[in-house]
Amino acid sequence: MTDTALSESVVGVPDVWRLRARGCWAEAAALLAPFCAEDAGAALLRAELLVESCFYHVAGWAEAEDALRTAEAVAHSDEERGGAASERGYLAYGATVFAVHDRADEASAAFGRSAALLGPGSPGRPLLDFRRGLVAENIAADPAAARAAYRRAHAGAVAHGDAFLTSFTWRHLAGLAAAEGDLAEARHGYGESLRIRVGLGHLVGTAPALLSCAEVAADPEEAARLRAEAIRLHTLLGGVPTWLTPAPDA
Repeated sequence: MTDTALSESVVGVPDVWRLRARGCWAEAAALLAPFCAEDAGAALLRAELLVESCFYHVAGWAEAEDALRTAEAVAHSDEERGGAASERGYLAYGATVFAVHDRADEASAAFGRSAALLGPGSPGRPLLDFRRGLVAENIAADPAAARAAYRRAHAGAVAHGDAFLTSFTWRHLAGLAAAEGDLAEARHGYGESLRIRVGLGHLVGTAPALLSCAEVAADPEEAARLRAEAIRLHTLLGGVPTWLTPAPDA
């Protein structure tokens, strides 16, 4: 492999995904770093990895900002600029919901720029719709708008064959159903999310999925089994996501 050609094995499942799925975002980002100055796709993926890490560690915001600036600088097409704007909005959203800084206005503006750049058929549009749903649910406190955005994201993710995003849309639609007392729909959605994550080998996202299933399980013994498996996996991964740490005794 040379420093001038980005190997598909570096970007794809064999390397970056394996590390990402195990919560090794820094290591995955390091594989991409040599290519980011000239390859907009590599720069955007590296920024995405480091932004995602912030959501699991509730730390690393400055490094993610630096990676995002690089991605913004090397983006040339509308698709690349729209993807970078989506990451900008997501990072600002994360800083807001985790009470690092109130950047809600920045998140809204960045998502608006992204929407103007990514057409309805863009492969990046479902992820943008999902993230705008997060803002509607967790900042604007508008579950109806959130549900509409999640449904658009879900349909788009299915159409584009994006199983990873589909695991998130199922999860968040299930969360809205649970909040409204529709436990049957919540069980279905959480179960689908868990099934996809297990199938993809997304270990770092499996413990939260197990706990969500436990919260709506009809059988107390099944709920206890799911929680025990979540605790085991969370411990195996070194306590990531960090925000699950109090959950075992909840």
